[in-house]
Amino acid sequence: MIGVMGGTFDPIHFGHLRTALEIVEGCGLTRLHLIPGNIPPHRPQPQASARERFEMLRLAIGNEARFVADARELERAGASYTVDTLQSLRDEFGTRIPIGFVMGMDAFLGFRSWHRWEAILTLAHLIVVHRPGYMPDPADWYADSRVQHNCELNQLPAGRIAFQAVTQLDISATFIRARCNSGGSIRYLLPDRVRRYIGARNLYQH
Repeated sequence: MIGVMGGTFDPIHFGHLRTALEIVEGCGLTRLHLIPGNIPPHRPQPQASARERFEMLRLAIGNEARFVADARELERAGASYTVDTLQSLRDEFGTRIPIGFVMGMDAFLGFRSWHRWEAILTLAHLIVVHRPGYMPDPADWYADSRVQHNCELNQLPAGRIAFQAVTQLDISATFIRARCNSGGSIRYLLPDRVRRYIGARNLYQH
């Protein structure tokens, strides 16, 4: 199964990377495409440029063969809608291979307000990331789609919903940007290669 994890990655940090690794291992993914958004429709625009965010992502991944730095949303004009990204992956990999779209619990609770949300479920499974011990209240709309074991996602190409608990690291890109702006150290919050890139380009300093 191929995984898809989006975000602004402004900048990418250990919270993103640890979640990505646990999703790969917990869901048995062959690889996980990390896709920076170009123009996110539901959140503020990134401060770093598309090229800078992609380069930080590439540096962060390093030699982890199961992670793929994927620039398809940065290369597409207009708002970065998930349904368009998943359709482009289907066009590339065909209709039979399972694809799992990774999303946070907060996003999942508002999923039915997303652009063409029903079409998303025809293109991919949902892998919902949550804190250990925390689950949403049962809901009629997804009860029939939920799997009991994540290995079941490999049995169909799309349409199922799985919940994956991951280690929650209290790190945010907002905090990192604020530290950069105030002159504070961001060491141990993200990979050193990313930290050095930010410093060399004076990113997030206003």
